[in-house]
Amino acid sequence: MIGRRALLGGGAGLLLAGCDRVAAIPAARRILFAGEDMHRGLHRALTDRAALAPEFTPSQMSPIFRANGTRDPGTPAYAAMVAGRFADWRLAVGGLVARPLSLSLTDLRSLPNRTQITRHDCVEGWSAIGQWTGPMLGNVLKAAGVRDAARYIVFTCADLYGGAPYYESIDLIDAFHPQTILAWAMNGRPLDVAHGAPVRLRVERQLGYKHAKYLMRIDAVASLAGIGRGKGGFWEDNVDYDWYAGI
Repeated sequence: MIGRRALLGGGAGLLLAGCDRVAAIPAARRILFAGEDMHRGLHRALTDRAALAPEFTPSQMSPIFRANGTRDPGTPAYAAMVAGRFADWRLAVGGLVARPLSLSLTDLRSLPNRTQITRHDCVEGWSAIGQWTGPMLGNVLKAAGVRDAARYIVFTCADLYGGAPYYESIDLIDAFHPQTILAWAMNGRPLDVAHGAPVRLRVERQLGYKHAKYLMRIDAVASLAGIGRGKGGFWEDNVDYDWYAGI
């Protein structure tokens, strides 16, 4: 996930970091994030919904893959999970589903997994190619039985901002895309803390800030209203990032 903001106390605002320097410039932000509906509509009109993001060979993998943004949630609860090697971690799958799930890391690893080598693109302009392994999100949602009323999938994370968990969201089209996975491994090894352990989202046809790290909950919802500030994600709520970040 690309650089997040550390919320300062006393109304001091947001401290810029990492990939957010460009988006912090008002003129640049207007160019980068204007016309969300047009962008989404044109992207989907011109692109097959099932089209795959480019995949690469092991020889093309980047020697260094940045760990931007949160490198450690830093909470006592997360520290305890790390100390226990995530044995007590559970991923809750709920909301508008017929069969709520509570999945351990072992459960996820035992599911049919997909391995893909893809490029992570940051809004600041840098990119890196890495290998990711994990079950397809769509298969997990099918096991939970997403109800007809659901329109979006919301991801709640272990890291806190202003006392509230970080969150992101995607629609069902991207949720059921075959390259959208719940990655527990990177470059052939279990995720480390800096890259989002124990599990992070990989939604390969969207920009890096949509790839939520430190996953704790997945909820199917009918609307994004009432979640955070209603724009679909922490960045979207606080700095007007485009909710649909398709590439």
